[in-house]
Amino acid sequence: MTVEKQTDSAAGQKAGRRAYFMILIFAALAIGLFAWHPADLYLWIKALHIIAVISWMAGMFYLPRLFVYHTDAEPGSQQSETFKVMEQRLLRYIINPAMILTWIFGLYLAWSVYDFQGGWLHAKIGLVLVLSGVHGHFSSAVRAFARDENKHSARYWRVMNEAPTLLMIAIVILVVVKPFA
Repeated sequence: MTVEKQTDSAAGQKAGRRAYFMILIFAALAIGLFAWHPADLYLWIKALHIIAVISWMAGMFYLPRLFVYHTDAEPGSQQSETFKVMEQRLLRYIINPAMILTWIFGLYLAWSVYDFQGGWLHAKIGLVLVLSGVHGHFSSAVRAFARDENKHSARYWRVMNEAPTLLMIAIVILVVVKPFA
């Protein structure tokens, strides 16, 4: 039995194909739902939105933890190169597609269910924009680490690890409690 190394390009290509296949299935399901237009379409879209949000948040929680450990790795070392692969794959195959799907399904729900009305919804969209900005910051950090040009300490990344958590808490409270109309 041969063990494939996860830093091999062949393993990365296989992971990429699997990820794109799953995205295609997810997209086909969404398109099929819009075409079929079941009576409970809202619930289906809501479920897909929640799945996308969970996937996005899982990646947003994990990526800065990788940065903390990557910061301590010697640039050019095997450990650093492994972190680069992990960070790039996490961003490309999980976080980016999940964010896109979160926005698509979320905007559909905001439009079709709430007609973009409600102070809580405006606040939620504002916080999701901030979360998307954090996502962009993490994306640029992946590129900086790939060039061995990280400018931040492990402590900085530990603090940044809390940003998605705090934003998620505020967003969930807005969605569930709807504190202001």
